[in-house]
Amino acid sequence: MRIEILSPADLSAALPDLSEILHQTVHHGASVGFILPFEVSDAQAFWADQVFPAVERGATQLFVAHANDGIVGTAQLGLSLPSNQKHRADVMKLLVHPNARRQGIGRLLMQEVLDRARTLGKDLLVLDTRSGDPSQSLYQSLGFKVAGQIPGFCRNPRDPILEATTYMYKTLAS
Repeated sequence: MRIEILSPADLSAALPDLSEILHQTVHHGASVGFILPFEVSDAQAFWADQVFPAVERGATQLFVAHANDGIVGTAQLGLSLPSNQKHRADVMKLLVHPNARRQGIGRLLMQEVLDRARTLGKDLLVLDTRSGDPSQSLYQSLGFKVAGQIPGFCRNPRDPILEATTYMYKTLAS
């Protein structure tokens, strides 16, 4: 397993794998901002229109996990914050392809995100996750603490029901 931060020059080549991961993740019920129906073209548009420009501007760092012949997981570190929040960063879109889950890929990605945030001098990381998801347990095992929960925050990707989200944070030791 190899984790890397993609440079702007690497983005186009990664688009098919990233799109497939997002597409499959949504179709397997992940609450990551999208609802069904969700096509591969929708996933491609998300990466190409939203994430890649942020990477090119330096507002986001895009981490990928390589296994065998392709990308099997990804996470983002959001750095574009107001001037009174430059000490922190946002963890966004930790995604692991459903066929590659339960192999420690999410944990490896998060450890790289944490290491990079420290290298960048960040003191605080913030994220949100659907309340009760397995990802919440992963984040807590990495030292993230629950800041609070908001009921009815997001729509379930499959069913027309509203679900809670949990906001979490981790203070990074210098």
